[in-house]
Amino acid sequence: STSSAESLDRLYPAVGSTRPPRKRTTSQCKSEPPLLRTSKRTIYTAGRPPWYNEHGTQSKEAFVIGLGGGSASGKTTVATMIIEALDVPWVVLLSMDSFYKVLTKQQQEQAASNDFNFDHPDAFDFDLIIATLKKLKQGKSVKIPIYDFTTHSRKKEWKTLYGANVIIFEGIMAFADKELLKLLDLKIFVDTDSDIRLVRRLRRDISERGRDIEGVIKQYNKFVKPAFDQYIQPTMRLADIVVPRGSGNTVAIDLIVQHVHSQLEEPSPDILTMCLVFRAALASAHQCHPLPQTLSVLKSTPQVRGMHTIIRNKETSRDEFIFYSKRLMRLLIEHALSLLPFQSCTVQTPQGHDYEGRTYSGKQITGVSILRAGETMEPALRAVCKDVRIGTILIQTNCNTGEPELHYLRLPKDISEDHVILMDCTVSTGAAAMMAVRVLLVRMAIPVHFRHLDDVPEDKIFLLSLLMAEMGVHSVAYAFPRVKIITTAVDKKVNDLFRIIPGIGNFGDRYFGTDAPPDWSDDEDALST
Repeated sequence: STSSAESLDRLYPAVGSTRPPRKRTTSQCKSEPPLLRTSKRTIYTAGRPPWYNEHGTQSKEAFVIGLGGGSASGKTTVATMIIEALDVPWVVLLSMDSFYKVLTKQQQEQAASNDFNFDHPDAFDFDLIIATLKKLKQGKSVKIPIYDFTTHSRKKEWKTLYGANVIIFEGIMAFADKELLKLLDLKIFVDTDSDIRLVRRLRRDISERGRDIEGVIKQYNKFVKPAFDQYIQPTMRLADIVVPRGSGNTVAIDLIVQHVHSQLEEPSPDILTMCLVFRAALASAHQCHPLPQTLSVLKSTPQVRGMHTIIRNKETSRDEFIFYSKRLMRLLIEHALSLLPFQSCTVQTPQGHDYEGRTYSGKQITGVSILRAGETMEPALRAVCKDVRIGTILIQTNCNTGEPELHYLRLPKDISEDHVILMDCTVSTGAAAMMAVRVLLVRMAIPVHFRHLDDVPEDKIFLLSLLMAEMGVHSVAYAFPRVKIITTAVDKKVNDLFRIIPGIGNFGDRYFGTDAPPDWSDDEDALST
């Protein structure tokens, strides 16, 4: 038919067609829900490490793995096994099932009677798929539609997905579009016997999608099998790796994991050195740029200046350091609360007169401290916010890669509508602060023994710090242009070890009375713990 001819013209290229190989880059990865546990670590969230170049854009393109195969061939299971075996904390799994087109009323009626062909290339929104993958490769956040298989329609809610360093894209038509193929760096085809696929499809569609056995078989014979023979099986020749027997072929999966590791490893200078060089470039990139409008600095009154003089003085005793730090924290919290949205309201005074006042117009305020220095700001927040909820995030630097990693989080339930006060005492490069913001932004699927989280709108996050370097301010503002940044002072310089100049020293060690390690950084104590 004409429709089939047009579809085939857009589909897979000739066998001999090639494209220039892209340079592979080393990267850490982060998982999309569902959350995974391996023998060595727990994969908490989705999104990429927060490294940007000096212009505020992503410094590395994502590595995309395409996973194709017939319906119920075990693609998702293979993808999950690959993620677990890779044992890296930053992988995103993106399903083609999310990108079915919106059906017309007539098509809805056909779908209800199992007469609509969901296994034809025309059923998928390839333009949206390609645009989404391009944005993800560039490190940008995207909105992913949520498809309801029982009603054959997209839900009103869309899932937010943040750019990743490694993306696994799986679907029956993963290799069935020329433009889509150009975005895939590694193509894997899962080849499973047709009888096994039929049995799996029967079990899945009946138990999970509310179909009856007659309808499933009718759809399989009329659409699924012909589509596999015409559109899906021919794409096997485009695959770099074919996995026979699907998830049961552990040998093939082990070989894939080895291959992916080899592609992600870079023989050039060690990663830590590269990160240090990059951060040095970032430190000097914004020297002539004006500070962002999202930054609010506490007015430098003689009182504020005097307290800074005391806590910056290396001769100040620990008791005095704690006392004046707490005073500054209280002023900082009060200043931040003044930037929250308020609305007019009228109350009656005890004398029986009306008073035109203001009341907080948000739902709730939640405080989140970046351990360990950030927790010192919790008492000040509790003192001025009645019944405030508190969460904590622990981020540490991987000594091999130089990139921050999430090690622990405890966040209150249902924070998507809250204004979130993200607290840390000093921010130098902004690395840990950016990761903490990303953790808040990502919708997470957490096991039963963890609390469930919702995504927090970016403009409802307030990053509070006693002292920030201009480098950190610019980094956070470029990465998250709607996050409000609030501090008591901004220092212009960062030295070769990323310590703020003139600075305040290692805040956590001065506050808790511990000894600072020789290689400490101002960018959160967690980054040098």
